[in-house]
Amino acid sequence: MEDLLHAPVRNARIVFLISHLHMVTPPSRLAQEVQSVLPAYAGSADIRVVDLPIAETLQHAQELEQMREVDIFICTGATGAYLRKHLATPVVLMPPADYDILYALERARRVSDKVALLSYRSASPKLEELHSLFTVKLRQAAYTTLQQAEECVREVAVEGYQVVVGSSMITEIAEQAGLTGILVTSALAVRQALDDAMVILKSARAEAAKRQRLNTLLQHLSDGVLAVDMAGKVQTINPTLAHLLDVSVEWALGRHVSELGPHLDLEHVLRAGTPENNRILRLGTYTVLANLMPIFEEGVQTGAVLTCQDTSAVQRADRQIRSSTRPTRFVARYRLSQIIGDSAVMRDLVTLAERYAQTDSTILINGESGTGKELLAQGIHNASKRRKGPFVAINCAAFPENLLESELFGYEEGAFTGSRKGGKPGLFEMAHTGTIFLDEIGDMPLSLQTRLLRVLQEREVVRLGSTEPTPIDVRVIAATHRNLRTRIAENAFRDDLYYRLNILRLKLPPLRDRKEDIHAIATHILDQIAKRMGTADLSATLLQPLLPYLESYAWPGNIRELENVIERTVLSMADRSETQPADARQWRQMMGALFEEENIPHIEQGHRGEIDLKSLAKTTELIRIRKVIEECNGNLDRASKRLGISRSTLWRRLNQ
Repeated sequence: MEDLLHAPVRNARIVFLISHLHMVTPPSRLAQEVQSVLPAYAGSADIRVVDLPIAETLQHAQELEQMREVDIFICTGATGAYLRKHLATPVVLMPPADYDILYALERARRVSDKVALLSYRSASPKLEELHSLFTVKLRQAAYTTLQQAEECVREVAVEGYQVVVGSSMITEIAEQAGLTGILVTSALAVRQALDDAMVILKSARAEAAKRQRLNTLLQHLSDGVLAVDMAGKVQTINPTLAHLLDVSVEWALGRHVSELGPHLDLEHVLRAGTPENNRILRLGTYTVLANLMPIFEEGVQTGAVLTCQDTSAVQRADRQIRSSTRPTRFVARYRLSQIIGDSAVMRDLVTLAERYAQTDSTILINGESGTGKELLAQGIHNASKRRKGPFVAINCAAFPENLLESELFGYEEGAFTGSRKGGKPGLFEMAHTGTIFLDEIGDMPLSLQTRLLRVLQEREVVRLGSTEPTPIDVRVIAATHRNLRTRIAENAFRDDLYYRLNILRLKLPPLRDRKEDIHAIATHILDQIAKRMGTADLSATLLQPLLPYLESYAWPGNIRELENVIERTVLSMADRSETQPADARQWRQMMGALFEEENIPHIEQGHRGEIDLKSLAKTTELIRIRKVIEECNGNLDRASKRLGISRSTLWRRLNQ
């Protein structure tokens, strides 16, 4: 039947098999009836009519089937029923129509008024009901085998019946017994059988096309797929799962699923009819994530299907999804307007940065760690004409020398062991038409400084393993926390590279030199942390008692250290369970150097310092109370029990 799909324009191939007791001279009477209707089907079917002895019928049909020369057989009742048991090709039976029987009886009446009607399997109850209307004496009998048919003919002959109506086989038996045989099959029955055959073939074509589409889909699925019937026999398996199981598709079909692997247990799904998702299976050397589902057809379970993925493929897909959903890698997020600080030194710095952004000259930013050198570089990029281009940042101190070289300049395929097929562009190439930010340039190895100098001079880059330069159009912003002149004196930095970088210079002041900005920066940091923790309304309450200590501290870690201190403060307060004020010793333990004696603000010593610590402790208590109330969904009774205080005390502290 699959041939129907592979040759969709070919006419259907139909074979009429007409069995006889012995070989007859073709065409037989039934064959002549068939031939009379064939012209009507010439455009849609290729029809063959074969007369042959009954002993040769099965063998001939099997040969046609093996050579794939037939799509469907049409036979009379007994022969067709026999062939259906032994052939895979569809067989259409050709039973007589009611009109055929009446017409045959009319012809039989002309011979004798006693007529026997022999039918395959069962007599016609309608004829029995109309028996009184006939002008002949009608005797009905049924048969299922050739032997029974011969016995029926002998019986009616003994009873004095001279005419027998039936199939071509019955008429032959009757005529051998000396009786008159009347063929019951007419052109009307032939046309009905042909129409039934065409409907079956059309449906078969549609099913074959559907199966082929499904098989094509399964062939190309990266997931493994296996379907079994209710006995656990494999009905479908695609190449992906066959590969995981290290078997062939042909070998697996028809076998019990347990033969394919001990872990392919579908018994529970077949027995209970409930799905199982995300089951981890071990298939040989592979670990797979499997889903098992029952198959239902018209409400009845007919089997189960297993789909699975190699866990390594799942992990790769997860990485790709996370990579595709995260922000673009080479994008500058910050603008100069986002730099916080209203001190004179910061206003002058931002003004100068805005002016530098209008040029393409190289910029060298100097500043201590944690002062925000990359934020400033991103702001300059976004204020420049290159804002629509990429912003590529790399920390020159974070990579070993050999990796830094390949990251910056790229490499050709085969440049070194483990190099990617097809090579890889370096960051300078990826920053084309945009900006490249070289952080911690003072820690770049001397050997790479020479290559970097050439890139800055020639505006072209040569990949590792290549001799062909690639022109680039990039703006370079470098940054360092080191004194490059000192590095030059130590022979750790090239003086010619220094002068190439130090065209435009920006110096970021440390936080201790811009204490008037600490309040605004700390407020911004606290707002961000508070929003993340869901306590945004506590920002102002928390910051005020801390501010004198923040402004008197030296901040060796600059803004990065300030961020750590603010976050530690919020977390420490939110997690406290005590309701009594904390003393200075406890705060020193939590906050470190910020509350050491040498950092106690001069104006806050004595009584005033004690007041500030108590205020800070009250803020801690308030954070704790509000957090517990929120966790109790506003239920003050439960909140007071968790806090270990009475409801009235809770009300009083909230009112305070």
